[in-house]
Amino acid sequence: MLSPVAYESLIDIALREDLGSGDITTEATVEVGTRAKADAVARGPVVVCGGDIFAAVFRRIDPRVACSVMVADGEMVGRGSAIWRVKGEARSLLGAERVALNFVQRLSGIATLTRAFVDAIPSGCSTRIADTRKTTPGLRVLERYAVRVGGGHNHRDCLGSAVLIKDNHIVAAGGITAAVTRARAYAPHTTRVELEVDTLVQLDEALDVGADIIMLDNFSVEDTRIAVQRAKGRAVLEVSGGVSVDCVAEVARLGVDVISVGALTHSAKAADIGLDMELEP
Repeated sequence: MLSPVAYESLIDIALREDLGSGDITTEATVEVGTRAKADAVARGPVVVCGGDIFAAVFRRIDPRVACSVMVADGEMVGRGSAIWRVKGEARSLLGAERVALNFVQRLSGIATLTRAFVDAIPSGCSTRIADTRKTTPGLRVLERYAVRVGGGHNHRDCLGSAVLIKDNHIVAAGGITAAVTRARAYAPHTTRVELEVDTLVQLDEALDVGADIIMLDNFSVEDTRIAVQRAKGRAVLEVSGGVSVDCVAEVARLGVDVISVGALTHSAKAADIGLDMELEP
């Protein structure tokens, strides 16, 4: 679960964006005191994610709104399934509806796509599916939570959380050996050094200099197979770039440790979830 500290300020920003000048339609058409209940309903198959945030949006507008969970985060549901229910003043429910749905549609979409990748890993393979830093600015903590809900793993949280030497670092440092040597001298002893390589020649240099984790960037299947053979027992191997749901099984069978997929967060389609309301006596 996420701490409210992770999303309360994001909810305030979103509500200010949507309700900063009021809700002219609701104010004009719905009488004060009208009570209603509404169910968030899946319009198609979806891995549920974001229940706490969904409820928090409604309660931020009106603490008297009652929220109940019918499906827990991480569960897969089909079309027509009711996921969450809210009860209270109809004006409050209408004011919170879009913001609440925007959050959970985004997060459930990420969780659903992640689950598809995770489920594609063949039985017996220990390969992890991981995200990247290709997240929506300001929403990283929520999107990475959604990846975990979908069964995936998180890569480094930010630039300060791990050493990951990429192609431009190699250029700026003057080469692989120089970059890894400097990183090893600078980083805490508890920190592993990861290096991105584009070729098998670079892989060999990375292994010789003692990189702990090696990211194979856009390697072909055949080159990945060779890399696994050369790196066995010497470094953790991560594959990144161009891995789709259709080919993830083939890559995992090669024996790589991690497959990182930027698409989990930058290309996930929002889940189709609607809010169905009815009046209460």
